[in-house]
Amino acid sequence: MPILVLAGQCVRLGSPGRDRRLATIRLAGATPRQVVLIAAGETTIAALLGSIVGLGAYLLLRWALNRPGPDGVLPLPTDVLPAIPAFVVILLIVPVLAGLAAAFLLRKVIITPFGVVHRVRDHRPSLLPGVLIIAGVFSPLVIKPFGRWLGDQGVRVGPTVALIVVMLLILATILGVLLGTGWITFTTGRILHRFARRPGALLAGRQLMADPWSGSRTFAALLTAVIVGAGVYGYRSYLATQFSASAKANELAGNGLDSGYDTGFYLGTIGLINVAVEIGATIAAVGILMALAEGIVSRRRTYAALVAAGVPRRTLSAAIAWQTLTPLVPAVLVALVVGFSLVRTQGSSVTASGMGCAADAPSCVASTGVTLPVPVPVKDLALLGGGTLVMMILVVGVGLLFLRMSTDMAELRAG
Repeated sequence: MPILVLAGQCVRLGSPGRDRRLATIRLAGATPRQVVLIAAGETTIAALLGSIVGLGAYLLLRWALNRPGPDGVLPLPTDVLPAIPAFVVILLIVPVLAGLAAAFLLRKVIITPFGVVHRVRDHRPSLLPGVLIIAGVFSPLVIKPFGRWLGDQGVRVGPTVALIVVMLLILATILGVLLGTGWITFTTGRILHRFARRPGALLAGRQLMADPWSGSRTFAALLTAVIVGAGVYGYRSYLATQFSASAKANELAGNGLDSGYDTGFYLGTIGLINVAVEIGATIAAVGILMALAEGIVSRRRTYAALVAAGVPRRTLSAAIAWQTLTPLVPAVLVALVVGFSLVRTQGSSVTASGMGCAADAPSCVASTGVTLPVPVPVKDLALLGGGTLVMMILVVGVGLLFLRMSTDMAELRAG
């Protein structure tokens, strides 16, 4: 998902020049269908070339890393090579979706050859995202008793159906957080407009109130990575507690056994998932940088006119920083709470039983269970949220470099 969002942002990068070029083609007599094919075709070809380069880089790295050391261990688990159909699907899915995104995002030029569309949204964000979040987080508390009731009635629910239900709940929760960013953005804009005294914060507050839905589009991939990361840290805490409870139960039973699990394998696998989440968050941050740069470039005439009228560039920079970071702080907090709550519905404690085996007994008897509370990984969640905010501060700093180039007085020329 972060990769596809990044592809959509890249499609919009440099959109003012592309819009003018496609509008000129429309004025020259091209039909909307032809413009769609041009926009989608050039984007698809560029994305396909990028996918081919990425595939070549992957195969090169795999060849370099797939060499066991003297102990026969690979430096990275590169011994599994995907099948050829999987390569083909991965190679084509991003270009195809990028082409469809280009046709959708450039539809304004298709509607009118002048590339101008006036849209007014006079309604505030609804409470539906909150309903989705509540449904996703608290539904497992209802589903578990309902599943036991079905079992008492003789109705057996297979693991496939249970997995589908869990995935739908997670999807509903993620959509609730992403769509709820509009309400968070609108509320933070009202607070800024009400209590701010500096011009930059006042400008940011009015902009956030005018288009609160832009946050949902811009932060979608980043918040998804935060939700997944918080859920992974919560599951890691749950799994580690389960291992500890099993080991302690076996110790009390006097059999001298540990938890019975390869804890290093499972916790190491979760560590690899954390790495994937961090990579996804980094890709999402790059997508936000693309969106920020595109927004500054597309409003370059407005910014140049403000600077020409006497507005300092630092005021515009402060407005852009407030507009980007203010709604992100509460959105990241909500994403952390929701992601951890999805795993917390399994329970706040873990109970495990050990097996006591006497030396002269042919069988083993289960000992008294051990119950341990599942700790909240406050440190990991704080590092995830703090790292996300620090990364976004760096993104804003890099994006503001485009502001100086976009506020040049040459942008006010009519021809």
